[in-house]
Amino acid sequence: MSSRNTVPEVPSIRELKAAIHPHCFAPSAFKSLSYFFFDISIIGSLFALALYLDSWYFYPIYWFLQGTMFWALFVVGHDCGHGSFSNSRKLNSLIGHLSHTPILVPYHGWRISHRTHHQNTGNIEKDETWYPITETQYRNMPRYIRFLRFYIFLILFPLYLFRRSPGKDGSHFHPGSQLFVPSEKWDVLTSSMAWLVFFAGLCAASWWFGIGTVAKFYIAPYFVFVVWLDLVTFLHHTAEDIPWYRGRSWNFVRGNLSSIDRSYGIFEWLHHNIGTHVVHHLFIAIPHYRLKEAAASLKPILGPLYRTSNESIFKAFWKAFNKCHFVPDHGGMVYYKPASTLHLEKEGTLAAAKALTRGLETE
Repeated sequence: MSSRNTVPEVPSIRELKAAIHPHCFAPSAFKSLSYFFFDISIIGSLFALALYLDSWYFYPIYWFLQGTMFWALFVVGHDCGHGSFSNSRKLNSLIGHLSHTPILVPYHGWRISHRTHHQNTGNIEKDETWYPITETQYRNMPRYIRFLRFYIFLILFPLYLFRRSPGKDGSHFHPGSQLFVPSEKWDVLTSSMAWLVFFAGLCAASWWFGIGTVAKFYIAPYFVFVVWLDLVTFLHHTAEDIPWYRGRSWNFVRGNLSSIDRSYGIFEWLHHNIGTHVVHHLFIAIPHYRLKEAAASLKPILGPLYRTSNESIFKAFWKAFNKCHFVPDHGGMVYYKPASTLHLEKEGTLAAAKALTRGLETE
């Protein structure tokens, strides 16, 4: 049996943690706040520059740069949600809301669903986001759902917040959603109300200044941010050689190793090292500015189990887009397969039927 089909033996989480220097798990509120203020200062400066120039030659540049900074700000809020921003829960909640609400993300609602993702990464049956569908589900999927999932999925994050992933019920805004337990009610309501107040502000600005103005300065970069978020999170967990698990084949370490580090070139530092993703999944308490150091400690221990890709993001996305469509219906450890295998199977069946027909006609 090839290693690709053998469920790997993995170290315990305790063994892995022992290999990382303890200071990597100690967040600095001062350092974390410096990244937050850096991001919002750049966002404010870009807005002021676009307002001053008021030029359609500059607006496309502004949309891309501002959307990229919205994504960077999201990553700061992401650290708050994991508790790796600081040791203060109140500070984490404050900065989390200040980071997420202006980009229309309900902080606590998303924080809780993201926690579910980390607790079940790599588990086909329980993972929260970017989990694969089975071959049978793919065959039976309505065309419009297939179109949404495989062709315009890079802009579906807002829909996910309201409707969750296909096959799962719930909303990130409603405290009665299946995502939450009763004790989380007021956290969810707080974030939902903050989201609603900001959205109302956008509506008021659209009425006062015109929807075109709000679209130029906010809506366009917002959708650049959405594409960044969906692209990066998709590529964290989608590749031909990343295994997915069922039942007893899954465990926490094995599942969270079903991720991959990717380089985003000049954007890596702006994205707060979010591409260093494997170690982040294993240890959410490590601040983003300690991830590379922690990864360097784990790579010698994990060897090929620690997946790192140096190929371009465009190439990685194109491969995943064309080859990662579904997984087999059965098996404890499975890998993505492309839709073309179904077409080949269908063509083979048709060819066999035609050959059989020709044989009967000659008898």
